[in-house]
Amino acid sequence: MEQATRTAEKASRPFDMDVKAIRAKARQDIESGAVTDTYRADRETVLKLLNEALATEIVCVLRYKRHYFMAHGLNAEPVAAEFAEHATQEQEHADRLAERIVQLGGEPNLSPKGLLERSHSEYVEGKTLQDMIKENLIAERIAIDSYRQMIEYIGDQDSTTRRMLEEILAVEEEHADDLADFL
Repeated sequence: MEQATRTAEKASRPFDMDVKAIRAKARQDIESGAVTDTYRADRETVLKLLNEALATEIVCVLRYKRHYFMAHGLNAEPVAAEFAEHATQEQEHADRLAERIVQLGGEPNLSPKGLLERSHSEYVEGKTLQDMIKENLIAERIAIDSYRQMIEYIGDQDSTTRRMLEEILAVEEEHADDLADFL
């Protein structure tokens, strides 16, 4: 009810944009790049979350790559191909996260030191093909819940980061579905 009232109030107001003020503000503090004074999120917290997500994606790339090379057995070929595809997509996620960190004026933490501590997922090698599938599915489920919590935290405070995280989340959900089908 309250949301409907606010939406109705916004709809009844005329839209007025002060372009001169926007232009003047854009000329101030230009070293901040994409981060303007209208950025409403806690930038340091968002950068921390993005660096944790980056570490998670890197750990996932490494685990998927190992599983790709170590997959063997009667049904290994299609599973290994899926592991390779997921590794590539996780690397794309890592690249997008690193790019966004830089856009927000931060530095992507790509140091191997502390990588597992920053990552939400674990690096479990698995002995059998089924173990590998299960460990990757567990990692995807961790990523799904992590991304959902990040998206909820960011809310409408940083729509660009939220949208990117939502897109990554959708792919992580597809990965989980693919892996569950192998079980």
